[in-house]
This record gives sequence, structure tokens and C-alpha cells, in this order.
Amino acid sequence: MKIGIVCYASVGGSGVVATELAYALAQRGHEVHVLSAERPFRWRTGVPGLTFEPVATPAYPLFHEPQYLLALATAIVRVSREHRLDIVHAHYAVPHATAAYLARQMLAGGAKGHAPRTVTTLHGTDITLVGSDPSYTRVVAFSIEQSHGVTAVSESLKRDTASALGVRSPIRVVPNFLNCADWGRTPDPDTRAWLTRGRDEPVVVHVSNFRPVKRVGAVLDVFRRMRRRVPCSLVFIGDGPDRPMLEQRVAEEGLGDSVRFVGERRDLARWLSSTDLFLLPSAQESFGLAALEAMACGVAVVASDVGGLPEVIEDGVTGFVCPPEATDMMAERGIELLTDEPRRARMVEGAAARISERYCANRVVPQYEAYYVDVLAARPEGDGPG
Repeated sequence: MKIGIVCYASVGGSGVVATELAYALAQRGHEVHVLSAERPFRWRTGVPGLTFEPVATPAYPLFHEPQYLLALATAIVRVSREHRLDIVHAHYAVPHATAAYLARQMLAGGAKGHAPRTVTTLHGTDITLVGSDPSYTRVVAFSIEQSHGVTAVSESLKRDTASALGVRSPIRVVPNFLNCADWGRTPDPDTRAWLTRGRDEPVVVHVSNFRPVKRVGAVLDVFRRMRRRVPCSLVFIGDGPDRPMLEQRVAEEGLGDSVRFVGERRDLARWLSSTDLFLLPSAQESFGLAALEAMACGVAVVASDVGGLPEVIEDGVTGFVCPPEATDMMAERGIELLTDEPRRARMVEGAAARISERYCANRVVPQYEAYYVDVLAARPEGDGPG
């Protein structure tokens, strides 16, 4: 198949999963074109069948936001005409599904009458944040309903989409995934020694884009409670708007000798493999890709009991989930895992088995392929390539 994938280039889950899907599809023999404003964070060069298609957004003072939507729709039209795409797969509803719909209307009216089918994957904040804003609700719902196929990364997000937007289109759940060959525990003694400043103590980690929904302040609260009873270090991986506030708190509370900030990291598996416990006290997570990555690297997880996280983490078996405001409970669970090595080892082993069964690329990517086939098979007569 010839597939166009539209995504954000940032380190957020939607861009990461879209890029990994593009890579996996190209490896499986498909022709894949990735459209984005810049090369995605985890882009891989030199992959046969995989092409990056930049979306050039002109700066024009009359407009503020619409220019990316219009430029993206134009880029989809160009790539579709040049390569006769079968599928345009939009990751994130707005503006990507909106641009795909606009492009399809432009293509359908062309002389050749070729318009690819569109699939939209919902990742979370496009529904829980953008979609819930009254200024965007109808356009988000419309863009989803105009797609030929819709997937969501969790059962929780599927329910949220129906309840928040009243979307009646059938939604297929296809979970996020990992290229499991790239993930596994590969300890690096030098990295661990740097994180602990040479001390023999466990390492707690948090990875995110430091937005308010991630509650990075709660990570620090949990860590402080744990540290009163168990000597440990903390590393924050990532960047975002709440980082300055967090760094200020660390300084004011005298935790600078126990907390490291390392920014965004492409070699995330190496850093995770040097830690023992992952904290994710988010207010909302439609899936929780960061938790999955930590589990794959042999890191025990304590997370919020919200959204799709309980689908990923089986409480008490492959990790712990707690109410998001229950920072005392999260600290207790963390202490249990850091002081009970056999239990932590059992959870890590259970998490690895669960990932192998459900979340490796060889399990999930064929689900997308099968869905593409279903969407193409449902093409009305006269709606398609000439």
C-alpha cells in the first residue's frame, strides 16, 4: 500500500507512535510518506520505502493559526497526486484529520478523481483537551466523523470520545506499541553512577513533556515522601512549560544533591535502564506510552489510575496504579518496590510478558494493516483511484 502519515514532530506520544508506525510499515514493504512541519523527534534516515515530506508554512501577518492547516492540506494534495496514496493516516484529530478531509475534497474534485481514504487515530489530548473546548468541539467531531476509519489508543479514550463529542462513528481500539527489539534493560554503570553522584542507592525516574496534566510537582512530592524512609535519587527526563517551576522548587527545598534534570533524550532506553522506579502521577493519560517504555526497560511503575493506564498496568501484577491525588499511597507503593527486590523483580517480569503478548510492533502493526484493508474494501463505487 501507499500510505501518507500526518503527525506532529514533537516528543509527545502521538508523534512518537506515528513515526514508529511509519518505520514499521516501511519495513513490512509499504511505501510510506510522513508529513509534518519538521522531521519527527524519532525520525530514522536511510529506511527504504520511508520518505519525509515537509510541510512549509508561510508566515503571513493576516493569519495566525490557519496557515498550518492550509499548508498541510496542500501538502497532502501534492503527495497524494505525486504518489497516488491509498491511505492518509492522520494522527491527532485537529488539525490533521481536518486537513485530510479538506485535501480529500480538493482531490475528489480534480480531473483524475483520485482521493485516498482517510484514517484518524485519536491519541488523547485531541479529545480530552482540544475536543472539550467549546470553540473546537464541533470541528473535532466533524473531522472524526468524516474520516473513513477511526482508531483510538485505548478503550478509555474510545469511551471518552463518544461521551464528550457524541461521535457515532465506529471506533476501533488499536493500542500504542514499541519496536521491542529497541527496548530492553541494558544497564550503564557510568550513567547510574552519574545519576546517584556515586552513591549506592536506587534511582526514581519521570519522563514527560512537563505539561500541567503530567503533574511533575506531584512527582517531587512523592519522591520527598519516599526519600524520608529510603535513600534514593530522582531524574527528570524531558522538557516543557513546568520545568522552570520544578527546578525552582528543587533549589528552594534543598534537593539539588538528589535530583537531576537531563532534558529530552533520544537514547531513552539507556537512561531508563539505569533507573529502578518510574513515577507517573498524571491527571489524565489516554494510554501512557512512557509507562510502557519504562516497563520494557525493566523499570517498575507507579502511576495514576486514570484513562488508559489501568489497561496497560495490571495493578499489583505488572505495576501499581493509585488515585492521582493519593501521593501518600504512591509513595508507599514506591517504597514497597524499592525495599522488596523479589516483588519488584516479579512485577518487572510480568510487565515484560504483558508487553511481549500485547504491545510489540509485530502484534500491533498488523492490526493497522488489517484496518487499512477494511477501509479500502469499504470504498463506495466511484470513490477511489482511477
